[in-house]
Amino acid sequence: MTVIPPPPPATVGEEKQTTGQPPMTAAAALPAPSAHRLRRLALGVGFLVVAFAAWETVTSFVAYTDDAYVRSDLVTVAPQVTGHIVEVAVADNQAVRRGDLLVRIDPAPFRLAVEAKQATLREATARASADQDAIAAARADLAAANATLDDARTSEKRVSALAQEDAASRQARDNAEAELARAQVAGAGAAMQRAQALFDAQQSAIAQAQADLAIAQWQLERTDIAAPVEGTVNNLDLQAGDTAHADTPLIGIVAAHAWRVIANYKQSYLRFLKPGQTAWVWLDARPWHFYRARVAGIGRGISRAEGDPRLLPYVAPTTDWIRLQRRFPVTIELVDAPADLTLYMGADARVLVFP
Repeated sequence: MTVIPPPPPATVGEEKQTTGQPPMTAAAALPAPSAHRLRRLALGVGFLVVAFAAWETVTSFVAYTDDAYVRSDLVTVAPQVTGHIVEVAVADNQAVRRGDLLVRIDPAPFRLAVEAKQATLREATARASADQDAIAAARADLAAANATLDDARTSEKRVSALAQEDAASRQARDNAEAELARAQVAGAGAAMQRAQALFDAQQSAIAQAQADLAIAQWQLERTDIAAPVEGTVNNLDLQAGDTAHADTPLIGIVAAHAWRVIANYKQSYLRFLKPGQTAWVWLDARPWHFYRARVAGIGRGISRAEGDPRLLPYVAPTTDWIRLQRRFPVTIELVDAPADLTLYMGADARVLVFP
């Protein structure tokens, strides 16, 4: 019996040809999930591109910013005199009206100072009165001396007309009397000048005493510290017994009638914004409400360094490590705000303006 050897194994290409199937492409060789991920990635990139283009288009016609906050005037109340506080008449977060008592400083030392200045003024006035009397007496002495001098001069003229020797001795005597009268006149005049000088000095002392008394009375009146504006006491940390120092703030009051929204807009928006434009404000403290407002003013300058004097506002050019365009503060005022709307200084807001 003859043995027939088996045929050699077929190669891959030969096997495909024998099976009749077409060769596989590179895309078909990839697993199905990888192709799905590619499609999703392409769709995501396309969506981002479309969204970015839409955002750029919209922001060309609508000025929007979420970098905004509510602001009012914070009035710092500082005493004008130094002393111990004997009464704190308000509490933290209390609403006050203009003229309401806030703090009372111990008035006793200031009252004693007023009494001392009053006594000094009385003394200066009394001395001036005595000096005025001295001036009157000196004026009378001067008048009497002038009268004596006139008599002496008359006698001197009469005796000088006589030619006898006995009259000559009389003339010498009259001459002596005239010289004495002249000396008396000079002395009386000097005395009156001294009295007048003392009186003038006392008049200056009276004026100084009056000024010192006015200052003491002014300081006494400043021991009661009143609210300069209507508003709300904020962050009060003051107790009776504390010491109040002149020109050192004691109490902060958030003004009730100075509310506005400060919206920091990119510099590319500024060319579209003008005072008087209508704006819409979203307050994070009262969400899902839009409040009608208007553009009240646009800042003309900002500080580029945080440590510069605060005459110019500083707006940070970065947020979360992202470099931003320079932004300028735009003041927004609410129009016909509801009576029950409570605003909070420093609260976040968002502003939309249609240029």
